[in-house]
Amino acid sequence: MSIVKAQRRHRISIVKPHRRPALPVLILASALALPGCASLFGGATQRLADQLGQAVMNAEDPATVRDGLPAYLLLLDGLLEGDPDNVGTLLAAARLNGAYAGNFTGTDRDRAQRLSARALELARRATCLDAPALCPVLDGRPDDFALATERLGRRHLPVLYGLAVAWAGYLQVHRDDWDAVADLPKIETLLQRVVALDPAHDGGLPFVYLGVLHSLRPEAVGGRPAQGKAYFERAIAASQGRNLYAKVLMAEFHARLVFDQALHDRLLAEVLAADPRAPGYTLMNTLAQQRARELQASAKDFF
Repeated sequence: MSIVKAQRRHRISIVKPHRRPALPVLILASALALPGCASLFGGATQRLADQLGQAVMNAEDPATVRDGLPAYLLLLDGLLEGDPDNVGTLLAAARLNGAYAGNFTGTDRDRAQRLSARALELARRATCLDAPALCPVLDGRPDDFALATERLGRRHLPVLYGLAVAWAGYLQVHRDDWDAVADLPKIETLLQRVVALDPAHDGGLPFVYLGVLHSLRPEAVGGRPAQGKAYFERAIAASQGRNLYAKVLMAEFHARLVFDQALHDRLLAEVLAADPRAPGYTLMNTLAQQRARELQASAKDFF
């Protein structure tokens, strides 16, 4: 592929990114960890929920996870029927709907859009309950949204991150909708606030999101690839190298954006040489290795 064609490809990548969705894999990890949602259940049921999340993230067979997660979705919907204003339940349901939309709906685009819209709706409801000052500016100007977000503290970390994750997943699935794309600065604002309040939040996954967001466009048209690379590196360090998907996305979004084939090939080789089994990362790493093989196969047509 010529440089001119590749540059043209990246100029439109914000609305037509690479064939396979990448961000929702991170949503999957966030959804099943359910950080900040201790109020979701009580006693033995809470322990069961925690153990289920751990079992899923340690699974080595994505197909089994795909087939089993709908039951968990229905469970959360049932809990919301009885307690519609429970912020923890709303955030848990938002993350799982978004994760399922991005990872397990296959070619059913309508279903993916429906589930991601549901995820964002739930996250917005949780936001209006837990951070009412943010509610009036959700659809407002980015500057007003940023000011309201800046006033929120550590107590609001779960809702800030939950909204960011759901919004990112919605954008990924609705990438042809310019109204959805226009909300990109608000997603970045939320993530920046999260890492400012807690740089280690969710094992460094917010830095992976930021790395992708800063690697959507070349520097010549407003992108910040150097900053994106720095975010990816912070994410890798935060997981002590156990999160292989951080390296895959660094290869796919940053290395390809700046045409650094050496970095691209090195990162993918490291991912494929690694043992995917790591507590809390096994499922995500298995999916990362699948994506790494696809990127290796397409590299000769890209560089």
